[in-house]
Amino acid sequence: MGTPVRVLVHGASGRMGRALLRLASSLEGLEVVAAVQRSVGQRVVDGTPYFAASELAGTPAFDVAIDFSLPEGFDAVRALCQARGAALVSGTTGLSEAQRASLDAAASGIPILWQANFSVGVAVLDELVERAAMALPGWDCDIVESHHAHKRDAPSGTALSLGESAVRGGASPRYASLRAGDIVGEHLVQFATAGERIELVHRAGNRDIFAQGALLAARKLATRPPGRYGLRQLLFD
Repeated sequence: MGTPVRVLVHGASGRMGRALLRLASSLEGLEVVAAVQRSVGQRVVDGTPYFAASELAGTPAFDVAIDFSLPEGFDAVRALCQARGAALVSGTTGLSEAQRASLDAAASGIPILWQANFSVGVAVLDELVERAAMALPGWDCDIVESHHAHKRDAPSGTALSLGESAVRGGASPRYASLRAGDIVGEHLVQFATAGERIELVHRAGNRDIFAQGALLAARKLATRPPGRYGLRQLLFD
C-alpha cells in the first residue's frame, strides 16, 4: 500500500460524522488525522485527535476534508481547504446561493465534490436513469420517493437529482412523495408506454451506506486535479 489519504472529518459529532469515524478505521488507504466538532471534551478518541470548530486553523495537514456540518460552519472548512490546497467532500445541506457559488469559485484551485446523496447505488441509478431516458423517447417518466415521516422537504433532493438526469436524457419526469414510518429512503423511477413498463428502484436499508460513499469519494477525489466533481463521475470516469 502507498501513503494513505489523510482525512479531516468536519462535523464529527453529528450522525454522519460519527459514522464516518467508525467506518474509516476499517478502510484501507485512509487515515483520519483530525475530527472537528463544535466543542471538545476528550482530546483523543481511539487515536484520533479532536479539535473544536474554533481551532480549525490549528488542525494538522490533511489531503481531503469530509464535511457534514451546518451551513454556518461550511465557509470555514471550505476556506481552509482552499488555503491548504486540499480536496473537499461535502454533504452539508441548506447552503445559501452565495455558498453554492463559492464552491464553483473554489473549484478553480482545489477538487470539490458536493452531493446530496452519497449512496454508491444511487449514483449508479442516476447513470441508468439518464441512459434509459435517452433510449426511451416519448415514454412517460415518473419518480416516486419514500422517506420517514419526519422528513419535511418533498420531493427529496435525490429525487430531484434523478429527475435532472432524466431531463438530460430527454424525459419530462413527474414526482410523487410518500412520508411514512421510519423509511430510510426509497426511490423508484418508472418509464411507461402502451403495453410495457420499466422500473428502476433503489432502497436504502441503513445510513452507513452514505458514510461509505463519502469515504470512497474522499479517497478518489484526493488525487484529482481542481474542479467540480460528482460521485457518479468518480465512479464512471
